[in-house]
Amino acid sequence: MKNKMRRGGRIFSGSTFEELAGYARAVVLPDPGGDWIMVSGTTGFDYAAGTISDDPVEQTHQTFRNIEKALDEAGSSFVEATRIRVYVAEQSDFEAIAPVIGSYMRDASPANTTVVSSLVDPRMKIEIEITTRKPPARPPKVKPVRRFVDEGRG
Repeated sequence: MKNKMRRGGRIFSGSTFEELAGYARAVVLPDPGGDWIMVSGTTGFDYAAGTISDDPVEQTHQTFRNIEKALDEAGSSFVEATRIRVYVAEQSDFEAIAPVIGSYMRDASPANTTVVSSLVDPRMKIEIEITTRKPPARPPKVKPVRRFVDEGRG
């Protein structure tokens, strides 16, 4: 399902959790220095199929695919990440998922907090929230207008 931006810069993925708990997948906060995009905690559910893998590595990849859809809708990307929070259900999964997180975040090198915590659905192995900041919009380049004077006329 394609994300939909509506209601003042809020982006929804169609997740049943968004409807149940009344939140948006992401919120875009306008700022003259560059818009802030705050992505809610996102898990490894494939929202289109309504499924979730048992594998923590695959869940991590799917989580980043879900986040990427929201960021794309907001006009942002992982390279603009300033903050990431990772919640892992089992400490023993961290060693396997850390390199996956690194593969998505290395170019941005955001501030990171990782916490071991139980999650709301026992099938969930990871939940990630990200904050990005888009560069400020630049005015379009305007070519100077060249005026030609017809020397034969006044």
